[in-house]
Amino acid sequence: MGKRTTYSGAYKAKIAIEVLRGEKQPGEIATREELNPTMLARWCREFEDHAARVFDENRREQEMKRKEQELEQDRNELLKTIGQLTVERDWLKKKSVEMFGSDYEKRFSPKP
Repeated sequence: MGKRTTYSGAYKAKIAIEVLRGEKQPGEIATREELNPTMLARWCREFEDHAARVFDENRREQEMKRKEQELEQDRNELLKTIGQLTVERDWLKKKSVEMFGSDYEKRFSPKP
């Protein structure tokens, strides 16, 4: 039994495009590349069947980038809000100590 050859996707695409362009007969290309004509026909069929994926993937990538930008914007807004709330909390703590003394938490916390 002969060793089974594995071809890269780039090689298959290159050969399929050459066949689909019609510059040479598929039999000539198969002979030149030492490929089985049936396998060559299958590569061309697969290439045509999956060609739409190229455009779908581009759209998917653009959609993902847009979502990432939205998430980053939301994250920045949340960080800004956290910063503002932290400043307000610190100010309220300071004012509480000034008005009620350092033990204000014990006096105003509910007792279990």
